[in-house]
Amino acid sequence: MTPETAVSTVAAPAGWTVGAPTEADFTAWRELFRGYGAFYRVPMPDEKAALVWSWLTDPAHELDGLLVRDADGTPVGLAHYRPFVRPLHGAVAGFLDDLFVAPAARGTGAVDLLLARLREIAAERGWNAVRWITAEDNYRARGKYDQVATRTRFLTYDMPPAGA
Repeated sequence: MTPETAVSTVAAPAGWTVGAPTEADFTAWRELFRGYGAFYRVPMPDEKAALVWSWLTDPAHELDGLLVRDADGTPVGLAHYRPFVRPLHGAVAGFLDDLFVAPAARGTGAVDLLLARLREIAAERGWNAVRWITAEDNYRARGKYDQVATRTRFLTYDMPPAGA
């Protein structure tokens, strides 16, 4: 079993697992990713989903993913993450780009499984932290994040490339 397919030890409904997506998961993953995009009001055309999926299934690409599956094996949540360097700290950390649980699976422990597995991966890879951002008004998620992580004092900025 690879680190990405190991099952987390967080309590959740019997039979639930967390692991890397497989080729057979594309359709279910795409629906979850569309739900994530809809939450943040970001269009999710098929071309974009196909590109991100190609990154997730390419072992040479830095983006990795996790799916939490219910007892029937149906994916009900996703996480996309990657390493990033922290020069000021002389360390590598993990960045959680995307985290989403289907509305029907919220409150089941699915997000706990994803975050616990990500914490395990961080330890396995020697990362000194896992960092993510969320919308200021994402109150439900922030309530969970406040339980498992420390909010930083940093603001986030986006700068478009030249000519954009």
